[in-house]
Amino acid sequence: MSAAITALGLFAAARLTGLLVLAWTAWATGRHPVVLLARSWDSTWYLGIAAHGYGRTLHLHPAVVYSDLAFFPLYPGAVRAVVTLTPLTGGSAGLLVSWTAAAVAVCGVYAVGARLYGRAVGTALVLLWALLPHSVVLTMAYTEPVLTAFAAWSLYAVLGRRWLWAGSLAALAGLARPNGLAVAAAVLAAAAHEVWRRRGKVSHRLWTGAALAPIGWGGYALWVGHREGDLLGGYFQVQRLWGSRFDLGAGSLRFVKHLLLHGDRFVFPMAMMIVAAAVLLYGLLIADRAPLPLLVYSGVLLLIALGGSGFFESKPRFLLPAFPLLLPLARALVRTARARPWHATLVVGALAGLSFAYGAYLVVIAHTPL
Repeated sequence: MSAAITALGLFAAARLTGLLVLAWTAWATGRHPVVLLARSWDSTWYLGIAAHGYGRTLHLHPAVVYSDLAFFPLYPGAVRAVVTLTPLTGGSAGLLVSWTAAAVAVCGVYAVGARLYGRAVGTALVLLWALLPHSVVLTMAYTEPVLTAFAAWSLYAVLGRRWLWAGSLAALAGLARPNGLAVAAAVLAAAAHEVWRRRGKVSHRLWTGAALAPIGWGGYALWVGHREGDLLGGYFQVQRLWGSRFDLGAGSLRFVKHLLLHGDRFVFPMAMMIVAAAVLLYGLLIADRAPLPLLVYSGVLLLIALGGSGFFESKPRFLLPAFPLLLPLARALVRTARARPWHATLVVGALAGLSFAYGAYLVVIAHTPL
């Protein structure tokens, strides 16, 4: 328990320091940090749904129509509940939900790392997650902390073969974000492997958990399809009109080609390097023979990020919930800390400097969608 509290304290210290750097940058440019944290980009859509329900549409072009149906309901529903039960405004309620979810996620991330490789690796895993270049999003009114919270504890339940918990949490993760489908995929893959390993002699809890896992994502997609008049295709049409579709990476490759040949703003090449690093880390995760649920979960998140077109600069944010990718680095950091403490300190310090500076740049200066 004390190690988990230490991990939570390290996360809080890292993100609080990042927020102080962001606040200083915001004030230096004449902007208010709380407004930036609570009402930037997608946050305004979520808060609009929380306040007024679904129904907002922006027609920017015949082929570009932004509908709030692209945003899943769990987070705005939680924000609306907080606003109803407390005197908080929408923005403050959004931050409270995100910060609470981030704390729950930290405990889950630590639990997964500690279960597999011990408390030191669990703590290092949390610290690395807190110092990712895009980890500023974990303290904003965004859905990544919510998805990661449900995902981490669902994966922890899968590792312990607690199928009902795993399936129920996966269903909730599927209501949080489009890529929450990755959690259901991990549960189903683990369940299928267990059925094969035991030659079908499994408990009803496994079948029930597996059945529950995709209900959240599938239920919302079908609801949007019904509302749009196309039960199976309506949700995907909403996403296409946002410029988001799965094209096996063709759109991403075209954008990478543009970056390599013509260059662009700093955010885009940085996003490309982060995604490339994620691919490398996935290879290391496979080489480490990580448990099947973690491989499937991280692999599906990576596949969605790589294979989806549109909003290239947002791909690092889409990968924030893929914390298992950091397991090989967490193990290496622990080994380094034991053998050469100063080397580990320098590595952590460099990661912290990048995370704090780049986070402030993204939110305050970049003026590109997160």
